[in-house]
Amino acid sequence: MLINFARAIILYIIVLIVMRFMGKREISQLQPFELAISIMIADLASIPMSETGTPISNGIVPILGLLVMHLLISLINLKSINARQIICGKPRILIYRGKIQEEALIKERFTINELQERLRAQNIQNLGDVEYAILETSGQITVIEKPNKRTTIPEDFGIMPDYEGISYDLVIDGRIMDKNLQAIGKDYSWLKKEVNKFNMNPEEALIVTIDGKGQIFCQEKNRKV
Repeated sequence: MLINFARAIILYIIVLIVMRFMGKREISQLQPFELAISIMIADLASIPMSETGTPISNGIVPILGLLVMHLLISLINLKSINARQIICGKPRILIYRGKIQEEALIKERFTINELQERLRAQNIQNLGDVEYAILETSGQITVIEKPNKRTTIPEDFGIMPDYEGISYDLVIDGRIMDKNLQAIGKDYSWLKKEVNKFNMNPEEALIVTIDGKGQIFCQEKNRKV
């Protein structure tokens, strides 16, 4: 019982490290070779995890081998456009200038209903509103609407909004984010002074953030919890 428990923990850590080295893509954005490697890793880890008679190295060594293979393929993709097209494929235009490309749908084994479903997922109810629809190599569909159907932006009205920048977490669950304070050129004394305006100390805050305009959001931790 304890052996299975320990083996599961070891394999979990190994798989977690391997997946971390593979990058930060969402499942829906994995390339075909990445999805294949992920499935194989899961399968290789499950065998020594459940069968104590199988040496744990029988799972770890192939998993590390797949990691090396993944890094090698990723490097080839970076260096060669032709290899990238062979391994990952090429984007395909499903709708071109408002017209559905039937041949492209057939080649990608895409039905009209599936295309409509994907468009509805992007809040597009009418096929007639689409200028271009491109099936990416990850399986996602990128949609470019017709000019008269696109959402207006300030630039359309000659308006130039002020620069907003990004927000920084200064305190999370009572813990001071020193690196973020340094990034905005502030120190703990400044932080304490600002948080005291909310009648609390930084260590008592659930979260403290500052946006690009210098506006601070602060919320106190629930003392009961």
